[in-house]
Amino acid sequence: MSKTILVTGPDLDPSAKKLLMEHGYEAVHTPPYADSAVISEYLQSTGAVGIVSRMGRIDESVMAGAPQLRVISKHGVGVDNIDLDAASRRGIPVLVAAGANAVSVAEHAIALLLTVMKRILPLDAGLRAGRWEKPGFSGREIAGATLGLMAMGAIAQATGRMAKGLGMNVIGYDPYSDDSAFEALGIQRCISFEDMLARSDILSLHSPLTEQTRDILNAEAIARMPVGAYVINTARGGLIDETALLSAIQSGHLAGAGLDTFAVEPPRANHPFFAEPRIVMTPHIGGVTREAGARVGIDAVNGILQVLAGEPLPPSRIANRMLLDAANPSLAN
Repeated sequence: MSKTILVTGPDLDPSAKKLLMEHGYEAVHTPPYADSAVISEYLQSTGAVGIVSRMGRIDESVMAGAPQLRVISKHGVGVDNIDLDAASRRGIPVLVAAGANAVSVAEHAIALLLTVMKRILPLDAGLRAGRWEKPGFSGREIAGATLGLMAMGAIAQATGRMAKGLGMNVIGYDPYSDDSAFEALGIQRCISFEDMLARSDILSLHSPLTEQTRDILNAEAIARMPVGAYVINTARGGLIDETALLSAIQSGHLAGAGLDTFAVEPPRANHPFFAEPRIVMTPHIGGVTREAGARVGIDAVNGILQVLAGEPLPPSRIANRMLLDAANPSLAN
């Protein structure tokens, strides 16, 4: 069996690389955002038995050309770039590093919230351009505002804790989460997504991207939000109908947005968001901190090593566990 693990994109944290080396494995990297054909070429030329998925799509064609592939481990939690059905048909578990980057992403969500609501970037730009814009300025307090959390996973829960520390009222909606996730943080559970929209001064998205959640924040959903509300997205760009979001901001229905992720990444050079100063943007780096990188890298590598060694994994680590149960039930035990 090959002792190569393919990493799609940037280098792993040194602690994760060390862990691989200690177990006799070598990491080989593709270029950032390599397409499926390039990833397939790397898999075939190296004979890699595992993938740490960071950038680029791992689809049917990639897996079909790599019969030796035994495990895919996401460097994070979002698996919309991996064809789960194709992996499951081949008995390949797709692992996630659940919760490992939660604090970092939550901090970034709060940073975007503060930056856009306090109008930090336009005020900074004005001052650098020689304008003193204090006369006539009227800001807005964060304390007392209502933050709506879409989904209640580890990142959303961390965001909720921080928001409550700022004096915000926090509500949430997640049809799949237990009441305990809400009760532990004192977060009020909304009966529907529409109910949460109508009550949210700020909506923070934390849902995975699925066929059910794609474009869930569309023109109709945005219209349910209060006039002057804000949108924060550190999850997946495909959750938002970008045309509808821009239109709502330009019309004044929404006051602004803070975005760390986009429908297509990186966004094209002439993306209309770049011309809208009420949208604050960062290049999908919410979870890219030294601390989170170490935790996520270790979790991703550990999962691969466990699968290759035939060791069982907790069900929460296997994104496609339901699809794998029939073919490989031991992985879900």
